[in-house]
Amino acid sequence: MSDTNSIGLHSGNASQLAEKLNHLLANYQVFYMNVRGYHWNVRGTEFFQLHEKFEELYTDLLVKVDEVAERILTLGHQPVHAYSDYMTLSSIQEDKNVSDGQTCVKGVLTGYQTLIELQREVLALASDADDEGTAAQAGDYIREQEKTVWMLGAYLGK
Repeated sequence: MSDTNSIGLHSGNASQLAEKLNHLLANYQVFYMNVRGYHWNVRGTEFFQLHEKFEELYTDLLVKVDEVAERILTLGHQPVHAYSDYMTLSSIQEDKNVSDGQTCVKGVLTGYQTLIELQREVLALASDADDEGTAAQAGDYIREQEKTVWMLGAYLGK
């Protein structure tokens, strides 16, 4: 009897990866809702620019939520899907009642920095498990989000 899952990965490694991906999924969900809230509630002279940018960002985050959940399923496990689980697992905290543009952008920057850190952990686990699919997904997200972090930092004058 083989100790591999349907895509040929060691079952123990797949379990570890799915657990870490569920943490990532929880962070994506909380971050998505934060950015959605920034979109709805931002006020001030930069409203039009930030309102549009936040919509672009939350739309992309929603796609990634689905992709991460589907990767967990591909590994043979179940993605968490209750907000109570997200709040327990997420390092990113809810950001409530924020309307100042600079504060919203700082929240976005911090959220992406947290995601990048988690995705590097996923990438290391996936590499050790010879899981090219998860490694490629994490690597693509990191590359894209590092550029976003740089741009957000430039926006904030950092």
